[in-house]
Amino acid sequence: MFKSTVYVKDHDHSLDFYINKLGFSVLADVALTYDGRWVAIAPPDGQAIIALVAPKPGTEKYRLIGRDTQIGFISEDINATYELWKRNNVHFYQPPQQTIFGITFARFQDIDGNSFELIGTDQFTREIEQERRTAAEKIEADRRTAQELEIARQVQARLFPQTLPPLKTLDYAGTCIQARHVGGDYYDFLSLGHQRLGLVIGDIAGKGIAAALLMANLQANLRSQFTLARDEPQLFLQSVNRLFFQNTNDSAYATVFFADYDDAARRLRYANCGHLSGILVRRSGDVEWLHSTGTVLGLFEQWDSPIEECHLSPGDTLALYTDGVTESFDASGEEFGEKRLVDALKQHKEKPAKHTLASVVDEIQNFSSSGQQHDDITLIIAKGQSPN
Repeated sequence: MFKSTVYVKDHDHSLDFYINKLGFSVLADVALTYDGRWVAIAPPDGQAIIALVAPKPGTEKYRLIGRDTQIGFISEDINATYELWKRNNVHFYQPPQQTIFGITFARFQDIDGNSFELIGTDQFTREIEQERRTAAEKIEADRRTAQELEIARQVQARLFPQTLPPLKTLDYAGTCIQARHVGGDYYDFLSLGHQRLGLVIGDIAGKGIAAALLMANLQANLRSQFTLARDEPQLFLQSVNRLFFQNTNDSAYATVFFADYDDAARRLRYANCGHLSGILVRRSGDVEWLHSTGTVLGLFEQWDSPIEECHLSPGDTLALYTDGVTESFDASGEEFGEKRLVDALKQHKEKPAKHTLASVVDEIQNFSSSGQQHDDITLIIAKGQSPN
Protein backbone atom coordinates (compact mmCIF):
# COMPACT_ATOMS: atom_id res chain seq x y z
CA MET A 1 0.00 0.00 0.00
CA PHE A 2 1.50 3.31 -1.03
CA LYS A 3 -1.04 5.80 0.30
CA SER A 4 -4.61 5.97 1.52
CA THR A 5 -6.57 9.00 2.70
CA VAL A 6 -8.37 9.07 6.02
CA TYR A 7 -10.71 11.97 6.78
CA VAL A 8 -10.66 13.33 10.33
CA LYS A 9 -12.26 16.19 12.24
CA ASP A 10 -9.17 17.67 13.83
CA HIS A 11 -5.56 17.00 12.86
CA ASP A 12 -4.06 17.58 16.29
CA HIS A 13 -6.52 15.28 18.07
CA SER A 14 -6.03 12.60 15.43
CA LEU A 15 -2.23 12.91 15.56
CA ASP A 16 -2.34 12.38 19.31
CA PHE A 17 -4.24 9.13 18.68
CA TYR A 18 -2.07 7.78 15.88
CA ILE A 19 1.28 8.81 17.37
CA ASN A 20 0.77 8.26 21.09
CA LYS A 21 -1.62 5.29 20.97
CA LEU A 22 -0.61 3.41 17.83
CA GLY A 23 3.05 4.44 17.69
CA PHE A 24 2.87 5.92 14.18
CA SER A 25 5.27 8.64 13.03
CA VAL A 26 4.77 11.81 11.01
CA LEU A 27 6.32 11.79 7.54
CA ALA A 28 5.09 15.17 6.32
CA ASP A 29 2.97 18.03 7.57
CA VAL A 30 1.96 20.52 4.88
CA ALA A 31 -0.21 23.51 5.72
CA LEU A 32 -1.30 24.84 2.34
CA THR A 33 -2.92 22.34 -0.05
CA TYR A 34 -6.21 22.15 -1.92
CA ASP A 35 -7.80 20.50 1.13
CA GLY A 36 -5.99 22.70 3.61
CA ARG A 37 -3.59 21.00 6.00
CA TRP A 38 -2.27 17.63 4.86
CA VAL A 39 -0.43 15.26 7.21
CA ALA A 40 1.23 11.99 6.16
CA ILE A 41 1.81 9.36 8.83
CA ALA A 42 3.18 5.81 8.77
CA PRO A 43 3.12 2.78 11.09
CA PRO A 44 6.34 1.75 12.86
CA ASP A 45 7.44 -0.61 10.06
CA GLY A 46 6.79 2.04 7.38
CA GLN A 47 4.82 -0.31 5.14
CA ALA A 48 1.89 2.09 4.57
CA ILE A 49 1.33 5.81 4.31
CA ILE A 50 -1.85 7.35 5.68
CA ALA A 51 -2.79 10.87 4.61
CA LEU A 52 -4.88 12.65 7.24
CA VAL A 53 -7.20 15.29 5.78
CA ALA A 54 -9.59 17.45 7.84
CA PRO A 55 -12.27 18.68 5.39
CA LYS A 56 -14.51 21.64 6.15
CA PRO A 57 -17.86 20.86 7.81
CA GLY A 58 -20.74 20.57 5.38
CA THR A 59 -18.59 19.44 2.46
CA GLU A 60 -18.97 16.11 0.70
CA LYS A 61 -15.62 14.91 2.04
CA TYR A 62 -16.64 15.79 5.62
CA ARG A 63 -19.37 13.16 5.37
CA LEU A 64 -16.66 10.54 4.77
CA ILE A 65 -15.43 10.87 8.35
CA GLY A 66 -16.21 7.78 10.43
CA ARG A 67 -16.39 5.32 7.55
CA ASP A 68 -14.97 1.85 7.08
CA THR A 69 -11.59 2.72 5.54
CA GLN A 70 -10.95 -0.84 4.28
CA ILE A 71 -7.36 -0.37 5.43
CA GLY A 72 -5.68 -3.31 7.10
CA PHE A 73 -2.41 -3.43 9.03
CA ILE A 74 -0.52 -6.73 9.10
CA SER A 75 1.06 -7.60 12.45
CA GLU A 76 3.70 -10.27 13.01
CA ASP A 77 2.20 -10.85 16.48
CA ILE A 78 -1.44 -9.75 16.38
CA ASN A 79 -2.14 -10.69 19.98
CA ALA A 80 0.77 -8.63 21.29
CA THR A 81 -0.23 -5.65 19.15
CA TYR A 82 -3.84 -6.00 20.27
CA GLU A 83 -2.85 -6.04 23.95
CA LEU A 84 -0.55 -3.04 23.52
CA TRP A 85 -3.11 -0.92 21.70
CA LYS A 86 -5.86 -2.06 24.06
CA ARG A 87 -3.81 -0.75 27.01
CA ASN A 88 -3.52 2.54 25.11
CA ASN A 89 -7.35 2.76 25.11
CA VAL A 90 -7.78 1.96 21.43
CA HIS A 91 -11.36 0.86 20.84
CA PHE A 92 -11.62 -2.66 19.33
CA TYR A 93 -14.91 -4.14 18.21
CA GLN A 94 -13.77 -7.60 19.35
CA PRO A 95 -10.57 -9.44 20.31
CA PRO A 96 -8.59 -11.13 17.52
CA GLN A 97 -10.72 -13.76 15.80
CA GLN A 98 -9.55 -16.53 13.47
CA THR A 99 -11.49 -17.20 10.29
CA ILE A 100 -11.91 -20.55 8.54
CA PHE A 101 -9.16 -19.43 6.14
CA GLY A 102 -6.60 -19.27 8.94
CA ILE A 103 -6.54 -15.46 9.02
CA THR A 104 -6.73 -13.74 12.41
CA PHE A 105 -8.10 -10.22 12.53
CA ALA A 106 -9.46 -7.60 14.87
CA ARG A 107 -11.35 -4.45 13.93
CA PHE A 108 -10.64 -1.15 15.67
CA GLN A 109 -11.47 2.52 15.19
CA ASP A 110 -9.82 5.87 15.70
CA ILE A 111 -11.29 8.80 17.67
CA ASP A 112 -13.42 9.84 14.69
CA GLY A 113 -14.94 6.40 14.16
CA ASN A 114 -12.85 5.52 11.11
CA SER A 115 -12.50 1.74 11.25
CA PHE A 116 -9.50 -0.39 10.36
CA GLU A 117 -8.45 -4.02 10.51
CA LEU A 118 -5.50 -5.48 12.36
CA ILE A 119 -4.52 -8.66 10.53
CA GLY A 120 -2.27 -11.52 11.48
CA THR A 121 -1.71 -14.89 9.86
CA ASP A 122 0.88 -17.62 10.24
CA GLN A 123 1.60 -17.36 6.54
CA PHE A 124 2.16 -13.62 6.66
CA THR A 125 4.31 -14.01 9.74
CA ARG A 126 6.44 -16.68 8.09
CA GLU A 127 6.82 -14.64 4.93
CA ILE A 128 7.76 -11.51 6.85
CA GLU A 129 10.24 -13.42 8.99
CA GLN A 130 11.73 -15.08 5.93
CA GLU A 131 12.10 -11.74 4.17
CA ARG A 132 13.73 -10.29 7.25
CA ARG A 133 16.08 -13.26 7.57
CA THR A 134 16.95 -13.13 3.88
CA ALA A 135 17.65 -9.40 4.10
CA ALA A 136 19.82 -9.89 7.20
CA GLU A 137 21.75 -12.70 5.52
CA LYS A 138 22.34 -10.56 2.44
CA ILE A 139 23.58 -7.65 4.54
CA GLU A 140 25.97 -9.98 6.40
CA ALA A 141 27.14 -11.60 3.16
CA ASP A 142 27.76 -8.19 1.60
CA ARG A 143 29.65 -7.10 4.71
CA ARG A 144 31.86 -10.19 4.63
CA THR A 145 32.47 -9.80 0.90
CA ALA A 146 33.46 -6.15 1.33
CA GLN A 147 35.76 -7.07 4.22
CA GLU A 148 37.38 -9.90 2.26
CA LEU A 149 37.87 -7.67 -0.78
CA GLU A 150 39.51 -5.01 1.38
CA ILE A 151 41.85 -7.61 2.87
CA ALA A 152 42.63 -8.88 -0.64
CA ARG A 153 43.32 -5.30 -1.79
CA GLN A 154 45.74 -4.75 1.08
CA VAL A 155 47.50 -8.05 0.45
CA GLN A 156 47.84 -7.37 -3.26
CA ALA A 157 49.13 -3.85 -2.61
CA ARG A 158 52.06 -5.44 -0.76
CA LEU A 159 52.92 -7.48 -3.87
CA PHE A 160 53.84 -4.32 -5.75
CA PRO A 161 57.39 -2.96 -5.18
CA GLN A 162 57.76 -1.23 -1.83
CA THR A 163 61.24 0.17 -2.49
CA LEU A 164 63.17 1.34 -5.55
CA PRO A 165 66.81 0.14 -5.64
CA PRO A 166 68.92 3.25 -6.38
CA LEU A 167 70.73 3.50 -9.73
CA LYS A 168 73.13 6.14 -11.00
CA THR A 169 72.11 6.25 -14.67
CA LEU A 170 68.40 5.40 -14.50
CA ASP A 171 65.51 7.33 -12.97
CA TYR A 172 62.39 5.17 -12.81
CA ALA A 173 58.92 4.88 -11.27
CA GLY A 174 55.83 2.72 -11.62
CA THR A 175 52.18 2.62 -10.64
CA CYS A 176 49.10 0.41 -10.86
CA ILE A 177 45.66 2.00 -10.53
CA GLN A 178 43.18 -0.81 -10.27
CA ALA A 179 39.68 -0.65 -11.72
CA ARG A 180 38.36 -2.94 -8.97
CA HIS A 181 39.46 -3.84 -5.46
CA VAL A 182 41.94 -6.28 -6.95
CA GLY A 183 43.09 -6.98 -10.46
CA GLY A 184 45.41 -8.90 -12.75
CA ASP A 185 47.98 -6.24 -13.65
CA TYR A 186 51.46 -6.54 -12.17
CA TYR A 187 54.67 -4.58 -12.14
CA ASP A 188 57.87 -5.05 -10.18
CA PHE A 189 61.45 -3.87 -9.75
CA LEU A 190 63.94 -6.65 -8.94
CA SER A 191 67.33 -5.87 -7.46
CA LEU A 192 69.61 -8.25 -9.36
CA GLY A 193 72.84 -7.14 -7.70
CA HIS A 194 76.02 -5.79 -9.31
CA GLN A 195 74.24 -2.56 -10.37
CA ARG A 196 71.57 -4.47 -12.24
CA LEU A 197 67.82 -3.91 -12.06
CA GLY A 198 64.99 -6.07 -13.35
CA LEU A 199 61.91 -4.22 -14.62
CA VAL A 200 58.80 -6.35 -14.96
CA ILE A 201 55.29 -5.58 -16.12
CA GLY A 202 52.56 -8.14 -16.75
CA ASP A 203 48.90 -8.57 -17.47
CA ILE A 204 46.99 -11.68 -16.40
CA ALA A 205 44.19 -12.96 -18.63
CA GLY A 206 40.89 -12.21 -16.88
CA LYS A 207 39.74 -9.80 -14.19
CA GLY A 208 38.81 -9.64 -10.53
CA ILE A 209 39.67 -12.15 -7.81
CA ALA A 210 40.63 -14.95 -10.22
CA ALA A 211 43.12 -12.71 -12.04
CA ALA A 212 44.48 -11.40 -8.73
CA LEU A 213 45.21 -14.94 -7.54
CA LEU A 214 47.02 -15.73 -10.78
CA MET A 215 48.93 -12.47 -10.48
CA ALA A 216 50.09 -13.49 -7.00
CA ASN A 217 51.15 -16.86 -8.41
CA LEU A 218 53.15 -15.17 -11.18
CA GLN A 219 54.77 -12.76 -8.73
CA ALA A 220 55.82 -15.65 -6.49
CA ASN A 221 57.34 -17.48 -9.46
CA LEU A 222 59.26 -14.41 -10.60
CA ARG A 223 60.54 -13.64 -7.12
CA SER A 224 61.58 -17.23 -6.43
CA GLN A 225 63.57 -17.54 -9.67
CA PHE A 226 64.99 -14.05 -10.14
CA THR A 227 68.55 -15.04 -9.10
CA LEU A 228 68.81 -16.55 -12.58
CA ALA A 229 67.80 -13.33 -14.25
CA ARG A 230 71.15 -11.53 -14.12
CA ASP A 231 73.22 -14.20 -15.87
CA GLU A 232 70.60 -16.35 -17.60
CA PRO A 233 67.51 -14.22 -18.42
CA GLN A 234 66.30 -16.73 -20.98
CA LEU A 235 66.60 -19.60 -18.50
CA PHE A 236 64.94 -17.43 -15.87
CA LEU A 237 61.85 -16.86 -18.02
CA GLN A 238 61.71 -20.50 -19.07
CA SER A 239 61.66 -21.51 -15.39
CA VAL A 240 58.95 -18.94 -14.59
CA ASN A 241 56.87 -20.16 -17.53
CA ARG A 242 57.18 -23.79 -16.46
CA LEU A 243 56.13 -23.07 -12.88
CA PHE A 244 53.22 -20.90 -14.03
CA PHE A 245 52.09 -23.59 -16.48
CA GLN A 246 52.28 -26.36 -13.87
CA ASN A 247 50.45 -24.45 -11.13
CA THR A 248 47.53 -23.00 -13.10
CA ASN A 249 44.73 -24.33 -15.28
CA ASP A 250 45.09 -24.83 -19.02
CA SER A 251 43.57 -21.49 -20.00
CA ALA A 252 45.63 -19.32 -17.64
CA TYR A 253 48.35 -17.16 -19.13
CA ALA A 254 50.06 -13.82 -18.72
CA THR A 255 51.71 -11.34 -21.04
CA VAL A 256 55.00 -10.19 -19.51
CA PHE A 257 57.70 -7.69 -20.42
CA PHE A 258 60.95 -8.39 -18.57
CA ALA A 259 63.97 -6.12 -18.84
CA ASP A 260 67.39 -6.31 -17.19
CA TYR A 261 69.10 -2.92 -16.93
CA ASP A 262 72.87 -2.70 -16.41
CA ASP A 263 73.53 0.59 -14.62
CA ALA A 264 77.21 0.73 -15.56
CA ALA A 265 76.86 -0.18 -19.24
CA ARG A 266 73.46 1.58 -19.70
CA ARG A 267 72.39 -1.61 -21.46
CA LEU A 268 68.81 -2.90 -21.42
CA ARG A 269 68.34 -6.57 -22.23
CA TYR A 270 64.69 -7.56 -22.59
CA ALA A 271 62.19 -10.23 -23.58
CA ASN A 272 58.66 -9.24 -24.55
CA CYS A 273 56.46 -12.26 -23.83
CA GLY A 274 53.37 -11.46 -25.87
CA HIS A 275 53.02 -8.08 -24.16
CA LEU A 276 52.32 -4.69 -25.67
CA SER A 277 55.36 -3.13 -27.30
CA GLY A 278 57.54 -1.05 -25.04
CA ILE A 279 57.96 2.55 -26.19
CA LEU A 280 61.43 4.09 -26.22
CA VAL A 281 61.41 7.83 -26.89
CA ARG A 282 64.90 9.02 -27.66
CA ARG A 283 66.09 12.43 -26.54
CA SER A 284 65.97 13.47 -30.20
CA GLY A 285 62.24 12.68 -30.31
CA ASP A 286 62.65 9.54 -32.38
CA VAL A 287 60.50 6.61 -31.23
CA GLU A 288 61.55 2.96 -31.09
CA TRP A 289 59.17 0.08 -30.38
CA LEU A 290 60.26 -2.89 -28.31
CA HIS A 291 58.07 -5.48 -29.98
CA SER A 292 57.12 -8.96 -28.84
CA THR A 293 59.99 -11.45 -28.88
CA GLY A 294 58.04 -14.55 -27.85
CA THR A 295 54.65 -15.89 -26.86
CA VAL A 296 52.83 -15.45 -23.53
CA LEU A 297 53.83 -17.23 -20.32
CA GLY A 298 51.86 -20.14 -18.88
CA LEU A 299 49.98 -21.31 -21.94
CA PHE A 300 52.57 -23.81 -23.17
CA GLU A 301 54.93 -25.95 -21.12
CA GLN A 302 57.81 -25.30 -23.52
CA TRP A 303 58.64 -21.63 -23.98
CA ASP A 304 61.53 -19.86 -25.61
CA SER A 305 62.42 -16.36 -26.77
CA PRO A 306 65.51 -14.51 -27.88
CA ILE A 307 66.84 -11.77 -25.61
CA GLU A 308 67.04 -8.40 -27.32
CA GLU A 309 68.98 -5.39 -26.12
CA CYS A 310 69.24 -1.65 -26.52
CA HIS A 311 70.96 1.25 -24.77
CA LEU A 312 69.48 4.09 -22.77
CA SER A 313 71.27 7.40 -23.09
CA PRO A 314 70.65 10.47 -20.92
CA GLY A 315 67.33 12.01 -21.94
CA ASP A 316 65.85 8.77 -23.34
CA THR A 317 62.48 7.67 -21.94
CA LEU A 318 61.23 4.09 -21.75
CA ALA A 319 57.54 3.35 -21.13
CA LEU A 320 56.14 -0.09 -20.31
CA TYR A 321 52.38 -0.32 -19.90
CA THR A 322 49.29 -2.53 -19.95
CA ASP A 323 46.26 -2.24 -22.19
CA GLY A 324 44.37 -0.28 -19.53
CA VAL A 325 46.53 2.68 -20.59
CA THR A 326 45.97 2.71 -24.34
CA GLU A 327 42.45 1.23 -24.25
CA SER A 328 41.00 3.78 -21.82
CA PHE A 329 38.18 5.44 -23.71
CA ASP A 330 36.13 8.61 -23.56
CA ALA A 331 32.35 9.06 -23.63
CA SER A 332 32.26 8.56 -27.41
CA GLY A 333 34.16 5.27 -27.17
CA GLU A 334 37.40 6.62 -28.65
CA GLU A 335 40.51 5.03 -27.10
CA PHE A 336 43.46 6.92 -25.66
CA GLY A 337 45.72 4.96 -27.99
CA GLU A 338 49.45 4.70 -28.55
CA LYS A 339 49.74 8.03 -30.38
CA ARG A 340 48.41 9.99 -27.42
CA LEU A 341 50.70 8.03 -25.12
CA VAL A 342 53.75 8.84 -27.26
CA ASP A 343 52.73 12.51 -27.43
CA ALA A 344 52.36 12.61 -23.64
CA LEU A 345 55.79 11.02 -23.16
CA LYS A 346 57.38 13.58 -25.47
CA GLN A 347 55.57 16.45 -23.78
CA HIS A 348 56.81 15.47 -20.33
CA LYS A 349 60.20 14.00 -21.24
CA GLU A 350 62.16 16.73 -19.43
CA LYS A 351 60.51 15.91 -16.08
CA PRO A 352 61.78 13.33 -13.58
CA ALA A 353 60.32 9.85 -14.00
CA LYS A 354 57.76 10.09 -11.17
CA HIS A 355 56.49 13.44 -12.49
CA THR A 356 56.24 12.12 -16.05
CA LEU A 357 54.39 9.10 -14.66
CA ALA A 358 51.91 11.27 -12.75
CA SER A 359 51.37 13.60 -15.73
CA VAL A 360 50.70 10.74 -18.16
CA VAL A 361 48.26 9.09 -15.74
CA ASP A 362 46.48 12.44 -15.30
CA GLU A 363 46.10 12.77 -19.06
CA ILE A 364 44.67 9.24 -19.29
CA GLN A 365 42.19 9.83 -16.47
CA ASN A 366 41.16 13.25 -17.80
CA PHE A 367 40.63 11.72 -21.24
CA SER A 368 38.29 9.09 -19.84
CA SER A 369 36.81 11.21 -17.02
CA SER A 370 33.31 10.99 -18.46
CA GLY A 371 33.29 7.21 -18.08
CA GLN A 372 34.10 4.59 -15.47
CA GLN A 373 37.58 3.04 -15.40
CA HIS A 374 37.12 -0.36 -17.01
CA ASP A 375 40.59 -1.83 -16.69
CA ASP A 376 43.70 -1.53 -14.53
CA ILE A 377 46.07 1.28 -15.51
CA THR A 378 49.64 0.08 -15.02
CA LEU A 379 52.65 2.06 -16.21
CA ILE A 380 56.44 2.09 -15.74
CA ILE A 381 58.53 5.09 -16.75
CA ALA A 382 62.32 4.78 -16.89
CA LYS A 383 64.61 7.63 -17.96
CA GLY A 384 68.28 7.57 -18.78
CA GLN A 385 70.20 10.19 -16.81
CA SER A 386 73.73 11.38 -16.24
CA PRO A 387 75.34 10.02 -13.09
CA ASN A 388 75.58 12.50 -10.22
